[in-house]
Amino acid sequence: MSLYKRGDVWWYKFWFNGQLIRESSKSDSKTVAKDAERARRRELEQAYNRIPKRERVPLFSHAADVWLANKAGLAPKSKERYEQCVSHLKEEFGKALVCDVDANDIAEYRRKRLQPSPDKRAASNRTVNYEIGALRGVLRQFGLWGPIADRVKALPERHEVGRAMTVHDETKILAAAAGSRSPALLPLIVISIDTGMRLGETQSLRHKDLRLIWNDGVIQRGEITVPKSKTAAGTGRVIPLSRRVCACLSLWLERFADAVPDSFLFPAHKIGLAGNSRIPAVYAIDLGKPMGSWRKAWRIACNAAGARYRPHDMRHTFISRLAENPNVSEQTIKALAGHVSRQMLERYSHIRSQAKQAAIQALEHGAIEPNLQATGHRIGHSDASTGSAGNANSLKTNGGPARIRTWDQRIMSPLL
Repeated sequence: MSLYKRGDVWWYKFWFNGQLIRESSKSDSKTVAKDAERARRRELEQAYNRIPKRERVPLFSHAADVWLANKAGLAPKSKERYEQCVSHLKEEFGKALVCDVDANDIAEYRRKRLQPSPDKRAASNRTVNYEIGALRGVLRQFGLWGPIADRVKALPERHEVGRAMTVHDETKILAAAAGSRSPALLPLIVISIDTGMRLGETQSLRHKDLRLIWNDGVIQRGEITVPKSKTAAGTGRVIPLSRRVCACLSLWLERFADAVPDSFLFPAHKIGLAGNSRIPAVYAIDLGKPMGSWRKAWRIACNAAGARYRPHDMRHTFISRLAENPNVSEQTIKALAGHVSRQMLERYSHIRSQAKQAAIQALEHGAIEPNLQATGHRIGHSDASTGSAGNANSLKTNGGPARIRTWDQRIMSPLL
């Protein structure tokens, strides 16, 4: 060990593996220089002997930020959801080392999230499962999830996806939307119910995505091509417009005479109260930017109508009404809604009791019997076995009256 001073700074030098190491401690303290030389020598010895350097365990808040940074390639909505989950996790674990989080801490976190407080309501099981999934990703990148994985079980979730709107509730919600300060709310609701488009699909619509036929300033008919969807099957699907959608769009499009094909159908705008009459007026229109979220306006309209629905329930309503119509095939429903599997169709189809009752009545009215006759599933099986007098089903008994031979449904069913 050799220490010497250059000016006010201490230096150290030593030989290691036949090479002279001479470096500055960047300090005017001899004690610090001794420690620096000792640490430098140990660093070289560990590197020479291939001893891995022990990584410093970070705080959970830093580990969560690193995990989020690795999610840069996700869709904006997915990344936003992860950021929301991480914000809740940081409130609980942010100041702890990432290695200190165990199964008991996770159980306590879930208990707190499921318990309502005076300033916020309780989270749902699905929300908590999302947050624990984000926590799993943070711990997994440090190899800390495996030891506790068997002790952390997912909470049970509700798998019903919503409910279809009744005609009565729909009428009240549309009346409330018509009286809303936002002139965009009524056409947005009507389009969502009559086309089954998701909120994001509706907000991304541009004028070039519509094919409209006008007559005397009124849209007679038209169709929408969905430019972007969350599924590959939903992108590019074509949806014809109903008459009330045409009527709403005729009034809405009159507001934007300067629109071009690339302009958004529902552009960003602001709403204020103009004049002494305090009539709602639209201003600060930006045709090149889509409007923001309209969930708050939807919630206000539902409260005014005395109904409780989610915005996505409008899509459920669209698909349910199609599924209730026996003349609409499943292929047509998939083409209009953008579904890719039968399981997804069954998940969204809320068939009401009236439709089920109609199916049972079809059985009671003998709707199946002609099919059985056409396939020959009665005793005799063909016309060749029928006699000229039409007594093929008649059995004679010795000295007794003739009786009619009935077919056994358990034996002659075409399903067996």
